[in-house]
Amino acid sequence: MTALEKGITANGTGYGGKSWNILGQVYFPKAVTDSTFAFETNSDPGQFVPVHIHPTQDEFILVQEGTLDLKLDGKWVKAHAGDLVRLPRGIPHGYFNKSDKPARALFWVSPMQKLEALFEQLHNLTDPAEVVRISALHEVDFLPPEAND
Repeated sequence: MTALEKGITANGTGYGGKSWNILGQVYFPKAVTDSTFAFETNSDPGQFVPVHIHPTQDEFILVQEGTLDLKLDGKWVKAHAGDLVRLPRGIPHGYFNKSDKPARALFWVSPMQKLEALFEQLHNLTDPAEVVRISALHEVDFLPPEAND
């Protein structure tokens, strides 16, 4: 079991100095334990994560800057700075920066399951099909592209 260490993960940095580049988006792990995996995303205009499902995890998104458009259980919603998005396990969701400004958000997922290992494997991959294939092996199931419409 990974225990939670006390301390601060500074703004613009990742826990243990880590960061991941996944299809052009930068992710910074903020806290890593068996019970919780927290990470920050920085999404430039036009960047997104397609609709997917976490069958074994609950997820939360705290928008820190900007606006995110979310496809949440088949419906489009907007989350603004300061908003908390609640994503129960099994609910299809994806997030999109459709604005003309960068967005920054803190995500946390509980329990961690295989997410840290997934992010390690996705780091610097450039093939979206390979990202989808590897994600399915780590309990993150992407829906067909039409789910993003």
